Amino acid sequence: MNQDMLLTLAAVDEKEIVLIGGVVIALTAIVFSFVRSMVLGTARERSRREIAAYVAEGSMTAEEGERLIKAGEPPRAG
Repeated sequence: MNQDMLLTLAAVDEKEIVLIGGVVIALTAIVFSFVRSMVLGTARERSRREIAAYVAEGSMTAEEGERLIKAGEPPRAG
């Protein structure tokens, strides 16, 4: 290999390193945000199913179940 063809860290401009670091941080934040929303949605659905099961078996009234489900909903914009 030709010595000129080798790309070393010293040859990379400081601005490029900052740009690459910023892109990596942004992508990491996006991925973690996506994973967080998936986990919260799964937990919310599991809770709704458990409440429905309690109502079906008679341990809780439908009104109590409805109140619990509404209490766990995220606030609506508007």
